Parts: sequence; structure tokens; C-alpha cells
Amino acid sequence: MIVAMTISLFEPEFTAKLKHLFEEMVVFNRILGLQIDELAAERVSGTVAMRPELIGHYTHQRLHGGVISATLDAMGGLAVMAAIGARHMDEPPDQRLARFAKLGTIDLRIDYLRPATGPSFTATAQPLRLGSRVATTRMEFHDAQGQLLAVGAAAYIVS
Repeated sequence: MIVAMTISLFEPEFTAKLKHLFEEMVVFNRILGLQIDELAAERVSGTVAMRPELIGHYTHQRLHGGVISATLDAMGGLAVMAAIGARHMDEPPDQRLARFAKLGTIDLRIDYLRPATGPSFTATAQPLRLGSRVATTRMEFHDAQGQLLAVGAAAYIVS
């Protein structure tokens, strides 16, 4: 089995500022506990730890579906940010970060495949197309054992 290693082309300043913006400045991401693990132009990854406040089905201790959809939406948006950042590497980091001001979700579809239980979850997203006005992404949500729990697709306004 060949394992591909993702090497980020982003400079540490851009990565640190985008991570701070995503994890701290977007308050809802902070409430979710969403943490970035990987940030590359072609793929982003993040984790969410199970907490009592995120449970949707108290009897079975399942993660709330809204947490899954919000996490996948956020990760799709992050994938678009990474793609935009990569497209404009000729600009300074702060100028690239300013490009995200108009980013917003215009369409989101989530398919729930299995109940989400366990100590933590991983969400990944890939940009499928980055146009001048609209970007599309595909997202996945896995449990701690790597089992696929949900998938998503989204479109984002970028201008």
C-alpha cells in the first residue's frame, strides 16, 4: 500500500493565522471544538472530540446530526480557503486572508450513513472546483476507528 504524504506549500505565518481565524475567531467552530490537523491546497482535515454538550441522542450517546453538518460545512469552507490561498501564493499572507471575507455557503448536502459514537471524530474536505465566483467541495466524517459516518457536498460563494 502506498501512502501519499501531503506537503503544505503554505508559509508558517499564513498557516498560523488561518488556524487562529478558523479555530478561535469563528466562535461556532470554537463551540464545536473543531481543531485543524492538516491544511493543504488539495485537502484539509480536522477533529472534534465528543463532549456531553454535543450529544443529540442521550440514550445511545450519539453525536448530534447538527454537529456533523456544521463540522462538514466548516471543513468545506476551510478547503475553499486553502484552495484560494494556494491560488494566490504571489500575495502576502494577510492579503490572501482578506480574500475570505465574502466566503459563504450557498448549498450544502449531508448524507448520514451511520450513528456517530465514540471519543472523537475526523472531518476531511477537498475542493473539487474553485471558480471565480463559486467553489465546490466534497467532505467526509469518520469516527476514531476510521469508519465513514457521513459525507457531504457543498457550494460556496467566493466573490
